[in-house]
Order: sequence, then C-alpha cells, then structure tokens
Amino acid sequence: MHSTQSTAMSPLASLAGIATLLAAGSAFANDDFETQLKSYAEVPSVSSTASGRFKASIDRKSASIRYELSYRDLQGEVRQAHIHLGQKGVNGAIMVFLCQTATNPDPTGLAPQCVQSGSVQGVLQAANVGAAAAAQGIAAMEFEEMADAIRAGVAYVNVHSSTFPGGELRGQLRED
Repeated sequence: MHSTQSTAMSPLASLAGIATLLAAGSAFANDDFETQLKSYAEVPSVSSTASGRFKASIDRKSASIRYELSYRDLQGEVRQAHIHLGQKGVNGAIMVFLCQTATNPDPTGLAPQCVQSGSVQGVLQAANVGAAAAAQGIAAMEFEEMADAIRAGVAYVNVHSSTFPGGELRGQLRED
C-alpha cells in the first residue's frame, strides 16, 4: 500500500502563509514623520518669529533615517539641532544631532553643518546615536531604540539659537 501526500495547501495554511509574507513585508516598510517647528512648543515656551519643518523617513531595511530640517527667521545665531527623547511638554536628552556648529559640535562628528536659515539634510544610522540619552535607556549606537521612541511619539526636534540656548523651535514627532 502506497501512501501519497497531498501538496495542496489547506485554506488555513494559505492564510497563515499570506500573513507571514505581509508581516515580513511590513518589516521593510518605511515610517514617515513630519512636524512643524514652533517657538511656543518649547518647554518653557518662547516667543519668536522663527518657524520650521522637519520631515523624516525611517527605513527599517537599512536601519537608517533620511531627514530634512528647514527653519528660518531665528532670533539668534543657530547653534545646533537635535532629536531629543521626551514626550510633549517635557524636556529630554539628546539622542542625535541633526546639525552642528563650531560652537556646539556633534560628539560623533557626523552631523552636517547648520545653516543660519534654510535647510539641512542627512542620514542617521547607529553611529549617529550618542550617549547623552543613556540615563533614559537609549545608549550610544542603539538605533532601533531611538527609532522605537520616534514611532511611539516620545521624541521631538529642537533647534537651538544664541538668543534661546534651550531651544528656539520645537516639534513633537509623530507618525505621518
């Protein structure tokens, strides 16, 4: 007596296979973020005519974030810009520099130079993640933890100036 095996899949097995493929595909999807930067979002709030915008895309496959930061009309000279770990209304530690100046250099040395007015673009990877947020659980090089904080809405962009060293513009990151 010969035993034959069927190669046809049951409907349940087919659905499980499709679900697995969809889940695998979503692991390679990008997460896009955009926020307007405003002085009144600073903690504490400041009054400034400055404005800005931050756009970013987290690429899960390459473990990188492509971003564009633009701002104008700062009341003082730009000093630096970062992504911080902190929920809305709370100040937190710096996770990565978005741009640097000679006055306030990026400890990793990887951030582009800030412009006084206009935009800067860059790509963030594990090497960009500094040690400043270690006390909040995100150590140097921990890219996924930083990306998880951004996805969770507990990260914000901050542009600092000479007039407002604590920050002149701020925007909370949330999924677009």
